[in-house]
Amino acid sequence: MQPHRGQRGQVLVLGLLLAGLLALAWLRYFAGGQVVAAKTRMVHGLDAAAYSGALVQARTLNFLAYLNRAQLAHQVAMAHLITLGSWAHFGGTQAGRLAQGNPPAYLIGMLFGPAHGQAYLSAAAATGMDLQAGSGGPAGQAYAAHESFVHDYARGLARSLVRDLPDARMAAIQAVLRAHYPEIPAQDLQPVLSADAWPGLVRFHPADAPLTTLVRDLAKLYRFLDPRDHTASSPWVVSARCPHLRHELRRRGGTALDEQGRWQAGDTESFHALRSNKWVGCYYREYVMGWAWLPAGEGQAMAGEHVDNPPENFADQDFWRWVQAATEWDLLGRADNPLGNSYALANRQPWASRGLPDYPDVAPGQGPQAAAGFVLTLRLPSQAGMTVHARSAAESLFSRPRRRADGRDEAPNLFHPYWHARLAAPLFQLPGD
Repeated sequence: MQPHRGQRGQVLVLGLLLAGLLALAWLRYFAGGQVVAAKTRMVHGLDAAAYSGALVQARTLNFLAYLNRAQLAHQVAMAHLITLGSWAHFGGTQAGRLAQGNPPAYLIGMLFGPAHGQAYLSAAAATGMDLQAGSGGPAGQAYAAHESFVHDYARGLARSLVRDLPDARMAAIQAVLRAHYPEIPAQDLQPVLSADAWPGLVRFHPADAPLTTLVRDLAKLYRFLDPRDHTASSPWVVSARCPHLRHELRRRGGTALDEQGRWQAGDTESFHALRSNKWVGCYYREYVMGWAWLPAGEGQAMAGEHVDNPPENFADQDFWRWVQAATEWDLLGRADNPLGNSYALANRQPWASRGLPDYPDVAPGQGPQAAAGFVLTLRLPSQAGMTVHARSAAESLFSRPRRRADGRDEAPNLFHPYWHARLAAPLFQLPGD
């Protein structure tokens, strides 16, 4: 029996249809694979770009922290310099008193011991130093250089860093994307940055009480800036009217930061000779042995008792009569060197200062989780003729490498360089994602 010739070739038709379906599926699968590969490549590149942008932010924030700390260091240096200037002026004026023998060194050594007498004699080596203690001397010039750095250079640099950060961040993002897509023209790689938290993160604060307190606390770490107060008493009874009182040698001095953030330093030393008479009884006659006061400007007030324009000597009027007529001092006061303060005021050496500068810090209200985050979006055409887009997010956050020694949590700030970068996609999911 012979086969039907009309049935020949039917399987071929079905085979061709199946081959066409297989080819269409393969093409579809290939195109889909291209899209997936393009999407994966874009996600990796965009994540790297976003992380690089967050890293630029973190480095800028850490640099601002180091800059703030550098400004604190300059303030401590300025405190040391104005103290040196005060010591130089004090040494020069004491050398002048030593040369006049008012009081004589042998009397100081006899009443208060050889160490004090020798210290007074050593002032001879400081002759003329009071002439170099002004703002034009070596210490004053160094002080002015620190002042200029703090107010002119560092302040301007901090503001430039904050202002230019968005441009620097975008430049880093685009550099990473250009390296990731070398075949695409740079003008076609235009990522869109949104949900940017940078503009509200950093604020410049005027010099305030917290900063003043911080500078004062730092100064307490340096013994050179400690109060220079010492009182020596003679062991001998002086007057039967007041057998409990003695001759005193009072050294007073200190370095201080006023409420406007300006340094001042002063030093005095006086021999307070115990005297008595029938009109006022016992009193202290002050013989000034050295003085200095370096304010930060003409308008800065002096601490301690003092008067303007004190007499250079008391040849025309008894000391106690002048005190009663021209001052409100207690003739038996034992706390200060009021006449020495008055001489220091009359011979002051002002060092110009603009006080503490404003400084960058995390803006108030940011909370303990303050971070500078942003979202990055990129769209590019794929080889399959489709547009591929991806989104990535990153942030710069404050995180200590280890907990504080006191166990407390530390709010984000720009005084500790503990800012880090990380990808943070879950933090920036937008509607429709």
